[in-house]
Amino acid sequence: MPRLALLLTTLIWGATFPATKAALEQIAPLSFLLLRFFIGTLLILLWFVVSRHRLHHDRAVLAAGALSTLFLFLGYVLQTVGLAHTTASNSAFLTALYVIFVPLILLRIDRRVVLATVIAVVGLWLLVKPNASMNQGDLMTLGCAVAFAGHIICLERFTRQVDAPSLLLWQMVAMTLLFLPAPWWEDAPASAFSPTPVLLTGLVVTGVLATLAFAVQMWAQQLVPAQQVALLFASEPAYAAWLSWYFLGETLDVQGWIGSALILLAVIIGAFGG
Repeated sequence: MPRLALLLTTLIWGATFPATKAALEQIAPLSFLLLRFFIGTLLILLWFVVSRHRLHHDRAVLAAGALSTLFLFLGYVLQTVGLAHTTASNSAFLTALYVIFVPLILLRIDRRVVLATVIAVVGLWLLVKPNASMNQGDLMTLGCAVAFAGHIICLERFTRQVDAPSLLLWQMVAMTLLFLPAPWWEDAPASAFSPTPVLLTGLVVTGVLATLAFAVQMWAQQLVPAQQVALLFASEPAYAAWLSWYFLGETLDVQGWIGSALILLAVIIGAFGG
């Protein structure tokens, strides 16, 4: 059940790509992230009020939230800034390499994990068709993959040690505060924040649905090993490609369909097999 839940949440993560891409035609990326995490914070706060769940603010949960947020923030910033210096295909491929970094960092390597990882990387390469050359943006995006791997590993450990809902809320609050200077930094005009249908749709997908997906992830990571979570999340580029093909009319050739099929095969072998 938790693995299936993670696979469904990855569908939501994939939907954030076309939704964000459309919204970024109106608003700068860091300012959009500010709105996204602010809405997520309000949503989690509302859940605490309705459910009357006690908010933990002891030293352990705050320390766990600080370290988890550090990796999450670095991941988003390196990915966003790196995207300005590299192609979208390279960014998608390099970001998904956390599928390699998580088992390597944790030293959880067996034949099934190696086989699934190799198939997933080949599928990612066929799907996004990155360039072989490396530049500054690629290196930053590679750092983003390491940061996201660190975040996945943090959640596996901390969700089993501290109160998971409190950990989620402190991360959302911290991300909102960290992105608070974004409109000033990007010199965003007031018109960028106009509640147009495109911006509202993007915020519903990323601020509401993705926050719910994040909550499901934190619950599931109490039960699923981190290396399997990374493999499940490797299906995100496939979902993003399919949804962009369906909703935005982007092309997806035979090679892309084969690549996305290989990614799903890797997920079945690595996360559901055995």
